[in-house]
Amino acid sequence: MRPARLRHLVLPACIAAATVLAAAPATAQIPQQAAPAQAVAPAGVASTLDTLARQVAGSLTDPAARRTLVSAVRSGPVDLSALRADSTLAGRVRTADQAVHAAKGLPASTGSLVRARLADDGMAAALAAGAVPLVATAPGDDDAAAIVAYEPDGRRVLLDPVRVPTRPVIVVEVDVAKALPAGLDILRDALAQRGVAPAAASLASGGYWATKVNAVRLSDDQEPWIKGAAEIYSIVSGFGLDGHPKVDVVQMPYLDHDGTTYYPNQLLVHFSAYKYNLADVVMMEDDGDTNYQQLAQAIAAVLLTIADVGAYIPLVDAILSAIPTSWWTDDPDFVDAWYTLSTGSSGHLNGAGAHGWLEVSPYWVAPL
Repeated sequence: MRPARLRHLVLPACIAAATVLAAAPATAQIPQQAAPAQAVAPAGVASTLDTLARQVAGSLTDPAARRTLVSAVRSGPVDLSALRADSTLAGRVRTADQAVHAAKGLPASTGSLVRARLADDGMAAALAAGAVPLVATAPGDDDAAAIVAYEPDGRRVLLDPVRVPTRPVIVVEVDVAKALPAGLDILRDALAQRGVAPAAASLASGGYWATKVNAVRLSDDQEPWIKGAAEIYSIVSGFGLDGHPKVDVVQMPYLDHDGTTYYPNQLLVHFSAYKYNLADVVMMEDDGDTNYQQLAQAIAAVLLTIADVGAYIPLVDAILSAIPTSWWTDDPDFVDAWYTLSTGSSGHLNGAGAHGWLEVSPYWVAPL
């Protein structure tokens, strides 16, 4: 069974105050002839991985290189920089890895980020029987009518994004599970440098109230089979004790698949950091393309223009409007949002975009 993933919302350029529009799923039939010529994608993660997928496919013409890669992916995802069968490919992997680091705003110390995996576990038997795999990367647009894969001789093959192909497919992608923690550290530091990180939780009064997530579920979406597990984080915002907007970033590493209920018992909002007993939550996914420096700059630029007027102002719309437009039109990273969680919020809370729900309860954090 293919892993399910989150369906992202595609918002228009002008975001309404609390309205989120869901994009319709693509149902176009895949033509049997060769794909028509397309414009070259802008430089970035998607185009880098597409080029690397074609190069990896080309390396499969060497039987030794093919055996090495096939053996590796049958055991699970593999760091492409760790393969040593093809020196030419190794250089191309290094180049691609450097480009991904630059596009995501991550330092080289993050480690190699380009990996390969089998698109579906059910393809392992065909690989073991000697089938020559196609190589592909997930399309930048989740509603793409086709997935472009490559034969070893360089020919392009269009695959249906809904039906899992019978022929094995090796997917070239960003190792987001490795990139996300490093990226969120950069995001927190960059926000703090710009004055919008929350103050540290204080126990001076003997404790404080927090919001605990008892359960969470995101909608089933029938997203393309080529996608892997999600990497989710939430941007929690409110007004700090100094009256200025503050942001906290909370990773939710357990939230891998849609259509599944998780029971994390995770503290999401720490109200000791806020002036009011209200905060907002914007849930995001790193789908491989997120540039954390750009995200921090965009959020800070907007929030620093908002003044405390003596009453709580929801910050969800300001954060959404700050996110670069290209993230909505190409590979949107927004999942859902929850407005005005309070110290008394409890029970089942649907997201504003109807793409998920949280079950929360107040939690008293006491000192040791």
